[in-house]
Amino acid sequence: MSSPHRKRRRRRLVMAAALPALLVAATVTAYGPDLDRFFDHDRAAACGAPHDPDADRDADAKPGNCGPSGESADILAASAQFNATRTAPGTNVSSQAVVAAAADTAAMPVAGAGTAWAQKNDRPYQSQNSAYAQGPWWAGHDVVSGRATSLAADGTTVYLGTAGGGVWKTADQGQTWTPLFDNQPSLAIGAVAVNPADHSVWVGTGEGNSNSDGISGTGVYRSTDGGQTWAQAGTGLTNTLVTHIEFAGGKVYVATNQGLVRHDATTADGAWETVLKPDPNPGNSPYRTSWITDVRVQPGSNGQSLVAVLGWRGGTTADDLAYNGVYYSTANGDSGTWNKAAVSGDLTQSQIGRTSLAFASDASKLYAVVEDPTSVQLAGVYASNNGDPNGPWTRLADATALKNAGATAGTVGGQAWYDEYVAVDPADDTHLYVGLEDLYETSDSGATWTAIGPYWWNNTYSCFSYDPNQYSCPNTTHPDHHAAVVASDGTAYFGSDGGVYSRAAATRGQVGGFTSLNSGLRTLQYYGGQTGKDTTGAGDIFWGGLQDNGYSVSNPSDPAMYEPKGGDGFGVIVAPQDGRYAVAEYTNLALAKTLDGGHSWYNISPNCTNFKPTSTGTPCEKDGRFVAPFGADVANVQHWVAGGRYVWDNQGKGWSTACSGATCDWQPVFDLGAGNATTAVAANGQTLYAGWCGTGNGCNPGGGSPFVSGIATNYGGGWHQVKAPNLPNRVVTALSVDPADASHVIAGYGSYSRHWIDGAGVGHVFESHDAGATWTDISGNLPDAPVNAVKIGLGSLIVGTDNGVLAASPSTPNSWYRLGTGLPNAPVSDLAIAPDSSYLLVSTHGRGAWTWALPQPAA
Repeated sequence: MSSPHRKRRRRRLVMAAALPALLVAATVTAYGPDLDRFFDHDRAAACGAPHDPDADRDADAKPGNCGPSGESADILAASAQFNATRTAPGTNVSSQAVVAAAADTAAMPVAGAGTAWAQKNDRPYQSQNSAYAQGPWWAGHDVVSGRATSLAADGTTVYLGTAGGGVWKTADQGQTWTPLFDNQPSLAIGAVAVNPADHSVWVGTGEGNSNSDGISGTGVYRSTDGGQTWAQAGTGLTNTLVTHIEFAGGKVYVATNQGLVRHDATTADGAWETVLKPDPNPGNSPYRTSWITDVRVQPGSNGQSLVAVLGWRGGTTADDLAYNGVYYSTANGDSGTWNKAAVSGDLTQSQIGRTSLAFASDASKLYAVVEDPTSVQLAGVYASNNGDPNGPWTRLADATALKNAGATAGTVGGQAWYDEYVAVDPADDTHLYVGLEDLYETSDSGATWTAIGPYWWNNTYSCFSYDPNQYSCPNTTHPDHHAAVVASDGTAYFGSDGGVYSRAAATRGQVGGFTSLNSGLRTLQYYGGQTGKDTTGAGDIFWGGLQDNGYSVSNPSDPAMYEPKGGDGFGVIVAPQDGRYAVAEYTNLALAKTLDGGHSWYNISPNCTNFKPTSTGTPCEKDGRFVAPFGADVANVQHWVAGGRYVWDNQGKGWSTACSGATCDWQPVFDLGAGNATTAVAANGQTLYAGWCGTGNGCNPGGGSPFVSGIATNYGGGWHQVKAPNLPNRVVTALSVDPADASHVIAGYGSYSRHWIDGAGVGHVFESHDAGATWTDISGNLPDAPVNAVKIGLGSLIVGTDNGVLAASPSTPNSWYRLGTGLPNAPVSDLAIAPDSSYLLVSTHGRGAWTWALPQPAA
């Protein structure tokens, strides 16, 4: 989420606190396609120049946008990078690789089995605290959590599916939540549903919002005991993203990016049957896989009549849209009985992209929210007033009408390709909810609309003020909506990029007044995290960067974590001896520092938005990746290194670093060349290392130029590229240099091996004792899974993967073991060591942050 008034803005680690020797002795989805490059091409064709990644990210708040830009472009950029890290040099990977990696990790020996991981973010994440003047305290989002993708109700019991945090359950209207899915192969959820016939819970893995960080699933799972245990349902359903699950005529139908499939709803046994996959896809395009965005059974038809939509979102080529449309069957949904509707009225065939459906309870009306694949924005909200998928269709609202209903999103429906739904109140067919960036309600079947959940509050509302003493707005919802459900008691639940909110039936028609249900959810999507001491002696201050939820700070004496700065948050640097000092990153290497725990911020970024050199030959950074690497020297926390096209050095100026206008303390010390970008950095004194990728594709595989990667260093005095035949051609995700020896470095690689991806090579962790002149593959018994973080410390080699935290002794680096117990199976995005080396901090992308305390030796 963007903020309208946001401006763009160690100590030496000690190795003595080694992992105890007794622990060592104890060891005796396919990912979605990359689409950002296609959108860039379309923007250039339709709008002139491609979106500038350094431009103000509030572009969605400006009129006249053309195609994906602003926050929509942010979503694409983030997901493309997430995807490339897991597929390069290819563009996809079988979900069987994900399953195998999870199984292999679970089978590894465990060290420290007597010490469980503890949730670090063990308190609510409150976005509204006016003590943090540059935070989004005025937005009205209250307590937030990670992205909610699906909701289902069984009476008053509600099930929640999340983007990377699995499935959760509440039986007390969201006062408490229980995680149900932590140990499954994939925690990326596309849909959750309850079969009304037997109350079994069905979960489709693989987030179906066509964002590439939506991880492809490992299948559909079924529970007959309220989520206590799970069985994989059926065979033959892999490499899919899921958008909806529907029950009809004793069958369960699943809308996937590989067509519409079904299965016997009374059992988990047997194979899935594909019943609708109209696109023959002769060229094997990743965009013509018959992406079914929704399926609904016609009420009262006894499962005989169904409607589905093939709705590829567009942004690629016109041929990819040839089979888009509304499809229907009046013969029990059997294969071969589906017809493409001849839509008429206000809805035209060319407008049908991603589409969400809902029937009135008596089937008298069929509603649809439709994204136009030619503009990749909202076409409108429609109704077939006779329930016939052929129509005629009447447009109930377009972007202008919804804007006039009180929406505060800059471009209404600008992200309809990513966030949209329509839901009908089961107790009143005239009462509908529509989710886009804002949340809308109608009580007269769409004749009039009210934005009941504005994107955020602004000065169009009388309750709003930037003066906390004058501000009186009630809670709205976090923007970017994905799901809604109305429980049997009339309580409505809403899922968005900021988690889950609810409101009682009595608040119908009211603007705002939502209840955040996020206090008990631990589904935050961290990119990075570190801790520094609280100088009062109360403990450590925890900082982290979050997907769409800014930077979090957690002081040991506070009742909640707070959001001192909004937007997307990524890596952080924290002073180990005083946690009030921190550096945090927004997109594309937009760095800001704080010296007072986040109450004030200073932009110090060398990117071209902030730094505008006047000297000929002095560059600014305009090619930093969406999530660009930066970090502190392992021997001097005041010495920072960052990377885009250039490797930047702050000259050891620490929290005195300044950069704005024509002057900047950051110095470009190495030019990787046009088309290349840094993916990882590490430093020990004057020795720097930089992992990079390119050329010409923005590091995204599948472009016109081959994907390449490498490592550069200045060890020995001059910058040079490491030449090693055994290093794989994949993204260098992480580098860690030994605090005691600058020539000792380990490198982590993302993606999967050549067993799964052609040209990917083998190995995930490599070690050099001669500054990269030679490298040894020390992957040993590591699972074949992306490594996202590496650390030399605590007397060990430690790595964070998509499936957990693994460690090895430096003396036996090929023998890895799982560290501790109880860590959910979510991607580990960062590793950090406590200021006093008493614990390891792990940040995950979907299940928050965790710590593992080093066992203390017996007295």
